Amino acid sequence: MTDPMTAMRRPLGGRTPTHFDWALTHGGRVGVITLRRPERKNPLTFESYAELRDLFRDLPYASDVRAIVLTGAGGNFCSGGDVFEIIEPLTRMAVPELLAFTRMTGDLVKAMRACPQPVIAAVDGVAAGAGAILAMASDLRLATPRARTAFLFTRVGLAGCDMGACTILPRLIGQGRAAELLFTGRAMDAAEGERWGFYTALVEPERLRDEAIARAGTLADGPAFAHAMTKRMLEQEWSVGVEQALEMEAQAQALCMGTQDFRRAFEAFAAKRPPVFEGD
Repeated sequence: MTDPMTAMRRPLGGRTPTHFDWALTHGGRVGVITLRRPERKNPLTFESYAELRDLFRDLPYASDVRAIVLTGAGGNFCSGGDVFEIIEPLTRMAVPELLAFTRMTGDLVKAMRACPQPVIAAVDGVAAGAGAILAMASDLRLATPRARTAFLFTRVGLAGCDMGACTILPRLIGQGRAAELLFTGRAMDAAEGERWGFYTALVEPERLRDEAIARAGTLADGPAFAHAMTKRMLEQEWSVGVEQALEMEAQAQALCMGTQDFRRAFEAFAAKRPPVFEGD
């Protein structure tokens, strides 16, 4: 008999978004999101923000997808909010409408951080403003040598504290480096980003998508429940002391030890064969 929570899960492979491309690869286990306005360097609109948020909110209930690749079309990642479709309308809004918008953009970051699937950003060319945030909010980041990442909010008269930048970025590259990028809005080049730990690795543009999918595929073939637990603990342990973190990890690991994947891994090791993880 299928339990009620399992029955709530559903495949997302057939989803057809309006404002970006969505495709499954690696046997349906890796979902690839491609921002697809290359003529404008893939800027976001009110609608694409909301649709991305809704997709990430649905990922915890996916029965097929185990890892995500987020990338952009045409040699760029994302140039941020569209100047004419977002920035200009914002200048005419009252504060309640502005707050609704900024909370919606924050909800996208929350959904990316909350989904159990590891998210790999594949960054080529421009990653600016909200585009830099999308890369930052991902779990892993690959870039090409020509990638340029800019948290340029101060360049348009806004604070650097946008969409979680003042809490997430310092944890990735350090407080001083984050402060300098957020105050100045200057572009961080790819080599600097890799040296500072923002980017996991640099790959050539023609290999970027395939490398990101390959890494996502390796994660998708791994223990999905354990990966989800790792992601959750990385998120939750930011704000706790060592003693509390140790107890949280003890409970998390005990739960993982109760899974069939743990048993399968032991049996595979004993039989001297690679384990096959099913995520249960």
